[in-house]
Amino acid sequence: MLIPMIAARFRCHSRPVVFHLVWFLLAPAALLSADRDFLPFETVKRFLSPEMRLTGAPEWLAWCRGEDKAIRARLEQGDLDSVVNLLLFGTSFTKEPRIRIDRITEASKAGILRARVDNLVAGLRHPRDNERLLFVQQLLQRQGVDPQDPAQSGLFLLNNLTRVVQERIKLGELVAGAQALRHEDDPGSLLDRGSVFRDRGVSLDTAILPNFLVEQALRDLKKRGLLREGQVARVAVVGPGLDFIDKNENDAYDYYPQQSIQPFALYDSLVRLNLAKGNAVSLSVLDISSRVIEHIQRSVARAATNEGYVIQLPHGGERPWNAEMTSYWQSLGDQVGSAAEPVRPPEAFTALETRAVRVRPQVVRNLKPVDLDIVLEHLNLSNQEKFDVIVGTNIFIYYDEFHQQLALENAGAMLKPGVFLLTNDRLPQVPGGLMRLDGITVVPDPAGTKGAGLAVGWYRKTSSE
Repeated sequence: MLIPMIAARFRCHSRPVVFHLVWFLLAPAALLSADRDFLPFETVKRFLSPEMRLTGAPEWLAWCRGEDKAIRARLEQGDLDSVVNLLLFGTSFTKEPRIRIDRITEASKAGILRARVDNLVAGLRHPRDNERLLFVQQLLQRQGVDPQDPAQSGLFLLNNLTRVVQERIKLGELVAGAQALRHEDDPGSLLDRGSVFRDRGVSLDTAILPNFLVEQALRDLKKRGLLREGQVARVAVVGPGLDFIDKNENDAYDYYPQQSIQPFALYDSLVRLNLAKGNAVSLSVLDISSRVIEHIQRSVARAATNEGYVIQLPHGGERPWNAEMTSYWQSLGDQVGSAAEPVRPPEAFTALETRAVRVRPQVVRNLKPVDLDIVLEHLNLSNQEKFDVIVGTNIFIYYDEFHQQLALENAGAMLKPGVFLLTNDRLPQVPGGLMRLDGITVVPDPAGTKGAGLAVGWYRKTSSE
């Protein structure tokens, strides 16, 4: 009840052109002329549900185009979710204590929530060079809200918070239901997260943990002889995210510039494990978010002028890691760059450890950003161009079973025979399809909060088409 009460109070209140030219001239060819396609109707008709009532290729193509538009529209909702994370956890616009989402009522009674809203509203009126506040300004404008009007923007922020709180209550019920299906004697059940985010906005949240899981899976595949030294030359990462501010308080920071960690972490792991040669990796970033694509574009353009990419790697002491995760954090980036001076965190983070890595320009130049909706599309690649590995973590949980089937087959269309898509979700396999779940790497939860551990599944391409 306290959020509506606070909202009622608000109701009472009346880059240079040269840089872009450089990017255009140096942008990867894969981005400028990506040859993409939907799965053929003949491929998908065997697992179409009767309710879809699609009888031929024209109807199927029309459905794909409409669905792609709908999926991309969910990005805006995901951005609005990120605004809530900024409101609750951000430190770049306020000195008020951060608020855990399960402590909102207490924070409201103490006046902390109102103070944080007021501070964010003030920040939106005068954002200076705060890139996150500038982004929220633009987002509010797209929603028809004037960020210069304190009453409008304050009310919008509180209504948006109320929506997210209600959604997370429902989400908690879905997560509990998915966890109830897990069995201690079945490691594969660790992948059973269902489609719990299928009605949620597509978020760009990102953190270090999925990259640790991927490295453990790659190490496992190498140990079993399923990936060989020097085998990986072409790799893709799906939806690597952009570190705006995470939804988890333990990983939520906004005191350093936005960054994308996973492409460089994956590159780093492949070189560390000798699965790839340091200068011979072509890494495609497949994403539907223009924010992610443009971020990678700018980074590649800067690398063309011999400027590296700096990754900030904070680690809070509130949720200690085990020795393996700590070792990973300490070494992350040492194969693709060198130590850099980290951004100094606010005084509020007294227990925060920090380190930073400057990725070599040559590594950054090997990134190829591609606007691609893997749920519905795949790149048309020659046998030589197909990928040796594809990685997609915390992506497919946003889609229902049919969309997950499509995504799995689209990944298969871009992989060489016998190699893998690595993901932390169970994907429904298509009868007679290209991909099969070939194995699972189980990793103890580094923070010790999930007793059964975490898992990455290896979906292997079994057909040569």
